[in-house]
Amino acid sequence: MNLSGKTAIITAGAGGIGLAIAKRFSELGASLCLCDISEEAIAEARTALPDALILRADVANSSDVAAVFAAFQDRHERLDILVNNAGISGPTRAVEHITDDEWLETINVNVSGMFYTSRAAVPMFRAAGGGSIINMSSVAGRIGMPLRVPYSVSKYAVRGLTDVLAVELGEIGVRVNAILPGLVDGPRGRRVIAEQAAARGLDVADYEPVILHNISLHSMVQMQEIADMAAFLASDLAPHISGQSIGVCGNFESYRAPR
Repeated sequence: MNLSGKTAIITAGAGGIGLAIAKRFSELGASLCLCDISEEAIAEARTALPDALILRADVANSSDVAAVFAAFQDRHERLDILVNNAGISGPTRAVEHITDDEWLETINVNVSGMFYTSRAAVPMFRAAGGGSIINMSSVAGRIGMPLRVPYSVSKYAVRGLTDVLAVELGEIGVRVNAILPGLVDGPRGRRVIAEQAAARGLDVADYEPVILHNISLHSMVQMQEIADMAAFLASDLAPHISGQSIGVCGNFESYRAPR
């Protein structure tokens, strides 16, 4: 894989999976623009990737997204890759206890944010004669995730957005795909396990084997695996892969474990 000469915008690129993708892209020669909402993560990312353009932005705010693309265009003449990685986990509670604000926040960040960035990217892709959009969905967007209604619904919506954009933008040479991570071994994945265990009245140590039992490979996914898949989809090795939702999950079969 080789991304030399390519430019990329990665949302929520200063930490977690986003930073893993950014580092992998940098290793492969891409020029990067990262945005993130966390000032602490941005400071750390600037140390790790000193050549990248790193900006604070909330993707749920269309004005912030416009500012990111304006700053990007001041530095780069073309855009080749957009990684829509920004998202929040939302509440872990039964549906009847989820508030309006929790629902709207999850949908606004996880779905509207991807719409805003994709919309802003299209004119640049059109001028460049093509490109690649990689949307971060989840295995929770393939099988229903109990106690996580806003998150799971939002990740199904990401797959829908991916399908529509692949059809609409294919005629200008833009490939659009979604990655569906499974249970990722990182701070966010560990936090979700802890929240789900608490919601069921279980200790984390007791709950983790239960959820791993639902994965064919009985193991968590490493962030580097997600980064490698993103790099492949962004590269010239995937010229006709578009409109696909690709799981990196060890074959997550169900969220409903045996009692």
